[in-house]
Amino acid sequence: MNGTGSKDQATCNEQPARPANSTILLRRLSHHELATLLLLLHAPIDAQAKPELFALKDAGLVEQVPGNAAAGAAQIRLTPEGKAVLQGLGVAR
Repeated sequence: MNGTGSKDQATCNEQPARPANSTILLRRLSHHELATLLLLLHAPIDAQAKPELFALKDAGLVEQVPGNAAAGAAQIRLTPEGKAVLQGLGVAR
Protein backbone atom coordinates (compact mmCIF):
# COMPACT_ATOMS: atom_id res chain seq x y z
CA MET A 1 0.00 0.00 0.00
CA ASN A 2 1.36 3.42 -0.87
CA GLY A 3 1.27 6.60 1.28
CA THR A 4 -1.72 8.08 -0.53
CA GLY A 5 -4.21 5.74 1.12
CA SER A 6 -3.92 7.38 4.52
CA LYS A 7 -4.17 10.86 2.97
CA ASP A 8 -7.39 9.92 1.13
CA GLN A 9 -8.80 8.42 4.31
CA ALA A 10 -8.01 11.57 6.31
CA THR A 11 -9.77 13.70 3.68
CA CYS A 12 -12.91 11.57 3.91
CA ASN A 13 -13.00 11.84 7.70
CA GLU A 14 -13.01 15.64 7.74
CA GLN A 15 -16.30 17.19 8.86
CA PRO A 16 -17.87 19.98 6.77
CA ALA A 17 -17.80 23.44 8.29
CA ARG A 18 -20.91 24.35 10.26
CA PRO A 19 -22.67 27.67 9.72
CA ALA A 20 -21.86 30.33 12.30
CA ASN A 21 -25.46 30.59 13.48
CA SER A 22 -27.49 27.43 12.93
CA THR A 23 -30.45 28.19 15.21
CA ILE A 24 -32.82 28.31 12.24
CA LEU A 25 -31.98 24.67 11.56
CA LEU A 26 -33.20 23.74 15.03
CA ARG A 27 -36.75 25.01 14.66
CA ARG A 28 -39.40 25.69 12.06
CA LEU A 29 -40.31 29.14 10.86
CA SER A 30 -43.71 30.44 11.88
CA HIS A 31 -46.18 31.53 9.23
CA HIS A 32 -45.55 35.14 10.30
CA GLU A 33 -41.80 34.71 9.80
CA LEU A 34 -42.31 33.16 6.36
CA ALA A 35 -44.64 36.00 5.38
CA THR A 36 -42.02 38.52 6.51
CA LEU A 37 -39.35 36.80 4.41
CA LEU A 38 -41.70 36.98 1.41
CA LEU A 39 -42.20 40.72 1.98
CA LEU A 40 -38.43 41.19 2.11
CA LEU A 41 -37.98 39.32 -1.15
CA HIS A 42 -39.34 42.33 -3.02
CA ALA A 43 -37.87 45.25 -1.05
CA PRO A 44 -36.33 46.17 2.30
CA ILE A 45 -38.78 47.18 5.02
CA ASP A 46 -38.58 49.44 8.05
CA ALA A 47 -36.58 47.89 10.88
CA GLN A 48 -39.45 48.30 13.33
CA ALA A 49 -42.20 47.14 10.99
CA LYS A 50 -42.75 43.60 12.26
CA PRO A 51 -42.02 41.85 15.57
CA GLU A 52 -40.75 38.73 13.75
CA LEU A 53 -37.67 40.61 12.56
CA PHE A 54 -35.79 40.03 15.82
CA ALA A 55 -36.05 36.23 15.54
CA LEU A 56 -35.17 36.31 11.83
CA LYS A 57 -32.16 38.53 12.54
CA ASP A 58 -30.96 36.18 15.30
CA ALA A 59 -31.28 33.29 12.84
CA GLY A 60 -29.17 35.14 10.27
CA LEU A 61 -31.93 35.32 7.66
CA VAL A 62 -32.23 39.12 7.63
CA GLU A 63 -29.85 42.00 8.28
CA GLN A 64 -30.15 45.65 9.18
CA VAL A 65 -28.96 48.23 6.65
CA PRO A 66 -28.95 52.03 6.73
CA GLY A 67 -32.23 53.46 5.50
CA ASN A 68 -33.26 56.86 4.29
CA ALA A 69 -30.92 59.41 5.89
CA ALA A 70 -33.68 62.05 5.97
CA ALA A 71 -36.05 59.75 7.86
CA GLY A 72 -33.24 58.34 10.00
CA ALA A 73 -34.77 54.87 9.96
CA ALA A 74 -32.84 51.67 9.44
CA GLN A 75 -34.21 49.02 7.12
CA ILE A 76 -34.12 45.23 7.06
CA ARG A 77 -33.25 43.11 4.01
CA LEU A 78 -32.75 39.42 3.28
CA THR A 79 -29.33 37.84 3.76
CA PRO A 80 -28.10 35.20 1.30
CA GLU A 81 -29.24 32.58 3.85
CA GLY A 82 -32.73 34.10 3.95
CA LYS A 83 -32.92 34.07 0.17
CA ALA A 84 -31.77 30.42 0.20
CA VAL A 85 -34.71 29.54 2.46
CA LEU A 86 -37.11 31.10 -0.06
CA GLN A 87 -35.31 29.38 -2.94
CA GLY A 88 -35.75 26.08 -1.11
CA LEU A 89 -39.46 26.77 -0.97
CA GLY A 90 -39.48 27.52 -4.70
CA VAL A 91 -40.56 31.16 -4.42
CA ALA A 92 -37.24 32.89 -5.24
CA ARG A 93 -34.61 32.49 -7.91
